[in-house]
Amino acid sequence: MRYLEDFQPGQRFFLGRRTVTRDEIVAFAREFDPQPFHLDEAAAADSIFGGLVASGWHTASIYMRLLVDGLLRDSASLGSPGIDELRWLRPVRPGDTLDAYAAIREVRPSRGKPDRGIVLSAYEMNDANGARVFSMKGVGLFARRPNRAARPESGAPESHNGDNGDNGD
Repeated sequence: MRYLEDFQPGQRFFLGRRTVTRDEIVAFAREFDPQPFHLDEAAAADSIFGGLVASGWHTASIYMRLLVDGLLRDSASLGSPGIDELRWLRPVRPGDTLDAYAAIREVRPSRGKPDRGIVLSAYEMNDANGARVFSMKGVGLFARRPNRAARPESGAPESHNGDNGDNGD
């Protein structure tokens, strides 16, 4: 299990690889982003893309799956309050194989909740030629190592009223 204390600025994680198929591009688009260049090869050929391309939201979803499988599943992740700077840099086409990475930018304990902290990360996905197709900056909440979280911080008094300190603030 990876806790907040196990993340350090400068760490880079390979999260996994996935090859995108025509059928999954069309299925995702049919359900969530039914634009012609995601659904129909003839219409896509006449578009600015010159052929069928994955929805950017599909690309982001693929990244999310690789992030969970490659890092979050074995961590003390508490979710995320959001993302920043999501970019779709190049079209993803049927048959493209994508490699996903996460780089840790900053790690800081919560000032108000000693049992957790924030990890700022730079996320990216590259095609088989190494060209970046997707980038995003993420904010993750992670639990601190239980034995550390149980100790009061910098002389703060311990709470004995049963309050776990998580009141939604």
